[in-house]
Amino acid sequence: MNASTPNLRITHNNGVTLVDQVEEKLLDYFKSMDLQPGDAIPKEQDLAVSLGVGRGVLREALSRLRMLGLIETRTRRGMILTEPSLLGAMKRVVEPKILGDDALFDLLGFRVALEIGICDLIFNNLTDQHLEELETIVNRGVVYSYGEYTPVSEYEFHTKLYDITGNKTISEFQKVIRPVSVFLKDKFKDYFLPINRELEKTGKRITHKDLLELLKKRDKNGFRQAMVNHFAPYYSFLRKKKSASPHKK
Repeated sequence: MNASTPNLRITHNNGVTLVDQVEEKLLDYFKSMDLQPGDAIPKEQDLAVSLGVGRGVLREALSRLRMLGLIETRTRRGMILTEPSLLGAMKRVVEPKILGDDALFDLLGFRVALEIGICDLIFNNLTDQHLEELETIVNRGVVYSYGEYTPVSEYEFHTKLYDITGNKTISEFQKVIRPVSVFLKDKFKDYFLPINRELEKTGKRITHKDLLELLKKRDKNGFRQAMVNHFAPYYSFLRKKKSASPHKK
């Protein structure tokens, strides 16, 4: 497909940066021309003339689209449209050290909701091979004295659950959320420690082994409830922090 270059000229708006306007115009152009991954994009010079902007402004807008995985440059072909990773941009901006606590709490809550929600997908795709792999992960898992799994053991087990769903976006989200979970557990360990100790003391802690046994029995409802109980420390933590938030209405 040959991508023609219509008149994309910018109408200057003092409330929006020129680069933002160019980026929006380019996205509108891709959609209006019904471009598909692999289709060619006009040359920088042609786009700059059509938009009525300098090459520097255009390149900055194109750089943003490259970061999103929307375009790339190929030898002998020039710029082409590409299929972006749905969570690619999210991975770049989810840096726990620069995000506010409320944003981190929301991400943690989203992780919990997602893991409860994928139970049906897990059981739809579950095989004996998956159970063997989970057994290996559980057997080599390491638990602290107060009942919490080490970050590596926690990551391995839950990553496998994500993989079993067969949904690549769900699996990719695990890579995004992992540093958030680790960061929050470390930053707020004084909150998590007594919660985990109480669960361990009362025998209410749901282990990876408990979850695995329910998977082996193909007990979907039991597994879903056990997942809710497994995340009890997160639920308790989020309730405490949300209720103490100065932004609570």
